[in-house]
Amino acid sequence: MYRKLVVTILISLVTIQNLYAAIGCSLTDPDRDIKRLFPNATNYKTEFITIAEHGGKELAQRVEAKLKDKLEPTYEALDVPYTYYTVLKGKDIIGYVHGVNQKGMFGVIQLIVTMDTNGVILDFYYQKLTSPESQKFRDEKFTKQFVGLSLADFYTTDMKEKIKDPSENSRDDYIATMRGIKKNLILTDEFKLNNKYDKYFYSDKNEEKNVKGKENENKKQN
Repeated sequence: MYRKLVVTILISLVTIQNLYAAIGCSLTDPDRDIKRLFPNATNYKTEFITIAEHGGKELAQRVEAKLKDKLEPTYEALDVPYTYYTVLKGKDIIGYVHGVNQKGMFGVIQLIVTMDTNGVILDFYYQKLTSPESQKFRDEKFTKQFVGLSLADFYTTDMKEKIKDPSENSRDDYIATMRGIKKNLILTDEFKLNNKYDKYFYSDKNEEKNVKGKENENKKQN
């Protein structure tokens, strides 16, 4: 009887964990948060978008190539719903709010990014971060460095050189933050901006191929 009870509890915990894994990152209080992030907004629309529905494995592979990393199976499974808030002023779209879950040193990190209609970052903050150095990450000296950046910057610049780790002993949370923001921008480009920034990603790769090609030609000639 006791063994059956323990097994039942374990199965229940696994089920709960799996259900939690399939939950995306949504705003804690959308009405309040949207008004704070976009004071001139009059309304907003909420959408739930999954990689599975939007392009499946092919999209997942494309995102991994752009991210230069594999999607994590717990927080980044193909069926995880990404919550998008399209912010309106009257009938006009004035921006987007999107949050992502990212695996951190002490649990899930929730990163909220607000963008204009071109995918340029207007604001970034942590909705959830459990870290002994959380104040250093939440400090505007760090978070405001992302304002004005777009996916073009992440494709063409070494962002770890541009924006330094504000912590002393939480390097993994810093790396998770940089990865999460880039992932956020990539998904927004795929879901909302019709791959506006692909030209920066692919031109960079083509340039790299051309350089390698010229090097090979020079070797042959020599």
